[in-house]
Amino acid sequence: MNNKKSKIQIFIKTSKGFLKNIPMMIGVILLISLIKTFVSFETISTLFIGKPLVDTALGAIFGSILAGNSINSYIIGKEMLASGISLLAVTSFLVAWVTVGFVQIPVESKILGGRFTLIRNSLSVILSICISMTTIWIIGGIS
Repeated sequence: MNNKKSKIQIFIKTSKGFLKNIPMMIGVILLISLIKTFVSFETISTLFIGKPLVDTALGAIFGSILAGNSINSYIIGKEMLASGISLLAVTSFLVAWVTVGFVQIPVESKILGGRFTLIRNSLSVILSICISMTTIWIIGGIS
C-alpha cells in the first residue's frame, strides 16, 4: 500500500514539474522555428570556405545553433553535400545538430542544472568535431 502511494506522489510531482516547464519548451520550439525560417541552408553553405579544419569547426558551430532531430538530418546532409560542402563539415554539422542545441540551453539548465548543461554541450561540440574526423578517417576520406 505504501509503495503504491509513493508512486502516485512521484507521478504527481513529476507531472507538476513537466507542466511548469511547458511554456519554456514552447518558447524554445518557436525560437528554433524562427531561426530555421530566417537562416536557409543556402546561406549557411556560402559560409564554408573549403578548408577542412575550419569547415569542420563551422559545421559544429552551425549544427549546435540549429538543433534538430535525426530524421531530418539525412535530408539536410544530402542537400549540404549537393551544395559542395565537404563530408567532414557535413558530418560535424549533423553530429552537433543532433547532440548539442544551444537554443535549448535555458530549458535544459532549468531541468537538469546549469553546470551539467554547460559541460554536456561543451563536450558535445568538441566531440562532434572529433567524431566527424574519426568517421571520415575510418571510411578513408582523410589521409
